[in-house]
Amino acid sequence: MRDARSSHECSLTAISVPYQYTESRILKARLEYLRDAYRIRESEFLGFDAMRNAAQCVGRVLRGKTDWGLMVFADKRFARADKRAKLPRWINQYITETTSNLSTDMAVTLSKLFMRTISQNPNENQTGISLWTLEDVKKAQEKQKAAAMQAEQEQDEAADGGYEDGGISDHALIEMDI
Repeated sequence: MRDARSSHECSLTAISVPYQYTESRILKARLEYLRDAYRIRESEFLGFDAMRNAAQCVGRVLRGKTDWGLMVFADKRFARADKRAKLPRWINQYITETTSNLSTDMAVTLSKLFMRTISQNPNENQTGISLWTLEDVKKAQEKQKAAAMQAEQEQDEAADGGYEDGGISDHALIEMDI
């Protein structure tokens, strides 16, 4: 799984519960240790680990408070109460009985509705309201001014013909009182 890098990547589909490969010698040793030291059953650890991996995948879509996305848990095992209980609350609060165990057609219909709704401005009176603070705007303006001044200096140097031989500049000659 990779991190979502653009605002156009706003959906994720978990096709199945992401269980680990159980024939790994390392995993078998870990499961044996958990069973002997803490009396944790293998199935309990594997189920918890799979739900943790699923939550991490969802977290790659939502990185901040202003991010939004559509997550589809396509495996019917995600609808089971014991699996959902292992998901974080910020995910679990949106998995309701009416949005669980949907047919493919119904899931596609609800997905389209969500995408249409989220892409619209819910409050028309908020058009033009920026997430930038006044300080952010001032910093951006200062940066633009500095870039403009640098471009002007480069333009002046190019206009001098590039004859930088260490002599007196044209500006210094103009200011001299001869």
